[in-house]
Parts: sequence; C-alpha cells; structure tokens
Amino acid sequence: MFWKKIQDAYPVNKYLIWLNNCGTTPAGTHVVEAVSNFIQGYSQKGLLTETAGFHKVKQGIKAILCRLMNCSENELCLIHNTSEGMNYISHGFDLKAGDEIILLENEYPSNIYPWQHWEEKGVILKTAPVSENPEQFLEQLKKNITDKTRVISLSLVHWCTGMPLPIEETGLICREKNIEFVVDGAQGVGLIDVDVKKMNIGFMAFSAWKWLMGPLGLGVMYIAKNRLEKLKPIFKGTESVIKDEEYLPYKSELKPGADRFTISTPGFTDWVYFLESLEFLNNIGFKKVQDRIFYLADYLGQRLRQIGFEVYSDRFPGHKTGIVVCEKKEISCANLVLQLNNDKIICVERLGRIRFAPHVYISEHQIDSAVRSLSQACISHMYSKSVTRQGGYL
Repeated sequence: MFWKKIQDAYPVNKYLIWLNNCGTTPAGTHVVEAVSNFIQGYSQKGLLTETAGFHKVKQGIKAILCRLMNCSENELCLIHNTSEGMNYISHGFDLKAGDEIILLENEYPSNIYPWQHWEEKGVILKTAPVSENPEQFLEQLKKNITDKTRVISLSLVHWCTGMPLPIEETGLICREKNIEFVVDGAQGVGLIDVDVKKMNIGFMAFSAWKWLMGPLGLGVMYIAKNRLEKLKPIFKGTESVIKDEEYLPYKSELKPGADRFTISTPGFTDWVYFLESLEFLNNIGFKKVQDRIFYLADYLGQRLRQIGFEVYSDRFPGHKTGIVVCEKKEISCANLVLQLNNDKIICVERLGRIRFAPHVYISEHQIDSAVRSLSQACISHMYSKSVTRQGGYL
C-alpha cells in the first residue's frame, strides 16, 4: 500500500509508463500543489508572500542535500545545470601548456565541452576507456595518469551503460598525487551513496531533474571548502559579494563560500519545486528510495533476460545501478525504442542499446507491461524481417 500511494502521487502514470528517470522526471501532485500555492501567494503579495520565503527555501534545499552528501551549506550553491557548473569549475582553474586533464570515454557533453577550451592553451585532454566493469576502468585510468596530470573529471555513473564509476578509489589516487578531482554527479546524486568527503571530491555539479525529481533548469554545484580558492570566479554579479542585499556602496569582497557562484537573481519558483521534491524523497527516506529503485531495476533486468535480452549490468556484478541497459542481437534497438514510445512507454536508445531507468513511482505491473510490449515489438520485427527476406527470393 505504501508504494501504491507514491504511484498515485504521479499523474504521469495515467498516461505513460515513464522509464527515463535518469533523463528527466515528471512532477508529482505535491509539487503542483506547492508551486501553485507559491504562485497564488505571489500574485497577492509578491515577495512578501508567506507561502515561501527566499532564505527559508534556500536553506531547506541545502540542508537536505548536505545530509545526503555529507557536506556543509557553504560548500553548495544553486545554479542552472551541470554544464554551467562544469564551466565555472573548468574556467576557474589555473593550468598551463603541457598539463593534462583526464576525462571519460563516451562521456555526456556537459563533462566534455566545458574542458575543450584548454586545448587552445596547450593543455592535453586525455580519455580513459569506460571498460567492462569498475575494476577494469580503474586499471585503465591508472595507466593514463602521469606526473603532468592536473585534473581528473568523471561521472558518478555512466549515462549510457548505468555502470557506477570507482569514485572513492579515484579520489584516493587524486589525493595521493595532488590531482584536482571533479565529478559530474547528474546520474548519481539521489541514486547511489555519495559522501563527498570520503570520496575526496573537490568539485561537483549536478542537475536537479533526474534522480532528485526536481525541475528542469536548476542545478547544484559543490566546492569543497579547502578547494574554494583554487577557482577564480569568471563572473561577478549582484549576489557574488558579501552583504549582497545592500546595493551601495559596491563591494569587492566575494562571499566566503560557494554561493559566490550563484551570481544573481535565481528562478525562485524552481527552488520551491525542488524543495518540495527533496522533502518528498527525504520523508520516504533516501535509503528506502535507493533500495526501491535498485529493486525495480533488478526486477526489470530479470524480466528482460526472460525474453532473451542481454542486460549490461551483468558485466559488473556486485555493483548496484538504477539504469537498466539491454540489447538483443540482430535487432535494431532504435526501432524497438520507437515502438515502445509509440506504446506510451518512455525509454531511450544509447550506444545502440535500450536504456531504462525506473523510479519509486513505477510499479512492477508497469514493468511487466513494458516488457510485454518489448517482446511483442521483437516478434513484429522478426516477422517483418522474415517477410522481407522471403520477398527477396521471389
């Protein structure tokens, strides 16, 4: 009954089976109510509305994230997306020609494009092969590290395969070799355990709208307290400085924490949305949320194997993931995804495979329906292929 109530809180379930939650997540009724209440209050009293206070909402968001990630509030700032955070981080470093940056093979663009400007300055960008499992990846990564390596920037979880990366082990290497460790947390925060101190993460950016179920256009940046002065701010705005609510005289002193990167007036409605989503997950319990996602992913993997699909996570046993990637030989996964989408089952194709990602509001019944639809799509594909082949003989 508990999970049924969660499912009922998401209107999308009446229309679609949404299995792309590592891409975006639909809003629940609790979010609609919170945002509507704020808009109603704002229409009546503007910023004086009691329905949501600027500082209270900001503090609420940070408080939950700090407990989730094991950091302090002054190490977090609210931005717009992962790419923005990665650009702040990349452009803020002081590197020189001949230095090396190690990135991830087939990485999401938000952790590639922000680093490319360094190539114009003679900095070398290297790529570590994603490998079959985290252990193999770590070995490949070590082979790429030299005495000129200054930065390693990885994702918590690979967006195409669902494989968790060996972040804690990489963080230890970075600490031992005095390498700056940057993480794209978009696919991992809210899904896997993230302890930024234990993992020795110096810098991280992530979006709100994936496993944290927040709004599009809102992100978070983490900068470890002892790494803050390593980043030179490339922009300076109204909210970058101390006493930012006092407009005159102008200030030269930046805020003492990561908030100096928020720059100026945020999309406050998105903050209201995000806080409601975080409180929803926090009330369930992030550990309980994580266990539920892993259970649904395991269940989906089992059902896919039953209809003859290879499941990518079988290549890294012992490592939990909420992203289920599968394929079937001699069948175009792009065509299968198109058929599933036509059947109102939302998933995507990545690297020639099908990628699913269930969240807590998804049921086993919905997964069963998705698998039946996939099985039927395979039969239709094979029948069509057979007819085409026979027609060639005529």
